[in-house]
Amino acid sequence: MRWLLSGGFKILVAGKQRYVDWHAAVMAKAYNAAMRSEAAFGVLAVHGFLIGAALVVTACIGQVAPSLKIPGATPGTRLITLGTGGGPLPTKDRAQSSNLLIVNGARYLIDAGDNVTRRIVQSGSDFRQVGKVFITHPHSDHTMGLATLMVSAWEFQRLEPIDIYGPPGIEALVNGALQYLTVNAEIRWAEGKISPMAGLFRVHEVRPGLVFHDNNVSVTAVENTHFHFPVGSPPYGKYKSYSYRFETPDRVVVFMGDSGPSEAVIELARGADLLVTEGVLVDDVVEALKRNGSWQAKTPGAQKSWMVHLTEEHITPEESGKIAEKARVKTLVMSHLPPTVHPDDDFQRYIDAAKRYFSGRIVVAKDLMEF
Repeated sequence: MRWLLSGGFKILVAGKQRYVDWHAAVMAKAYNAAMRSEAAFGVLAVHGFLIGAALVVTACIGQVAPSLKIPGATPGTRLITLGTGGGPLPTKDRAQSSNLLIVNGARYLIDAGDNVTRRIVQSGSDFRQVGKVFITHPHSDHTMGLATLMVSAWEFQRLEPIDIYGPPGIEALVNGALQYLTVNAEIRWAEGKISPMAGLFRVHEVRPGLVFHDNNVSVTAVENTHFHFPVGSPPYGKYKSYSYRFETPDRVVVFMGDSGPSEAVIELARGADLLVTEGVLVDDVVEALKRNGSWQAKTPGAQKSWMVHLTEEHITPEESGKIAEKARVKTLVMSHLPPTVHPDDDFQRYIDAAKRYFSGRIVVAKDLMEF
């Protein structure tokens, strides 16, 4: 018998190794006990008990053991830009922000915007193989696909827990997704599902610094400048936005996420093989909003606040080039591309703007592009 910190142990059954998920077993017992008490405490109490039990078990388990190389997997590091669209407005060709980093066959998901599960499948990967998720910040265009990924993994029998890392607010977001999926889960339990959904997910609200390490990657986070909340506003001091650096045996890949100009991001990206940034031309975005009527629907105060958001909490293509040049990265990958008035926009002007400051390779990413 061999214990695994990832939530189980392996035993020999009829001469073959079998994985036993003790984390799920503990949660199953918790669920059965909770259901026996439902008549006394009510449905909401049962749901709260299950979520609380999941968090208690997660706290007891702590960090996972180092991941092993997948037998037969192609060695090395591959990046697939699953979703390259920026902002909450849906567009026809670009899913919302998400990236899949594959290292020696192990899969690491960075952000989970809308349509992420379908894009994982379209990339040739099995969505059940995604065991580590890193969220840069809790904006909807970086998280809306997380619930679909969660329920899909549970529905299709992933056994090992999925670890979700991110800044403050991620725990509430995941718990909200579980609550949203509770109606479906209750129906599935009646149809024969036996494992409670909450037992499959472990949330890690992390601070800047080293946030994860295994045999394939070391992940470092810094706080960037995407959030500038007014003092006294509800999110002030509560939520943060991160950028991540992934160091693998053969490459360094940095995901800026969303950010304004940031010295911390420049230092994080120092010498990286790939720097995945965002970029926005404000006039393009405003014109697109005017075309669909949403700009006119804003009050003058809301328009002013939106302009501050675009100019201070995002970067232009020129600033992307400046960051890449200062950090001495090898390749600049421009992603998180905003909606424009051109339905088949090639964003060549973004490359031209960044080239004024960066002499290295520049690529405007498309969905399912591989690096």
